[in-house]
Amino acid sequence: MRIEVIGVEPPCKKCTKLLDNAKEALNEVGLQIEVVKLNALSDEVVERYGIVMTPALVIDGFIVSEGKVLRKEQIARIIKDMVK
Repeated sequence: MRIEVIGVEPPCKKCTKLLDNAKEALNEVGLQIEVVKLNALSDEVVERYGIVMTPALVIDGFIVSEGKVLRKEQIARIIKDMVK
């Protein structure tokens, strides 16, 4: 499983909060997976995802959230559903 938080550089408060919530959700679920922060303006991210609003949360290549900060409980639920 790969988890990516896509946001601007330097990170805004919302991007930082989503990154923190994703890490906390993984701890809550009991998974030891690295959460990667990607720059929304990098050519690679633009080509791969075409994100319009940040922050965005991508899990295993699927955009699960864009333009909002999901709570850690929401992220944990999404992760659990994807692991099943």
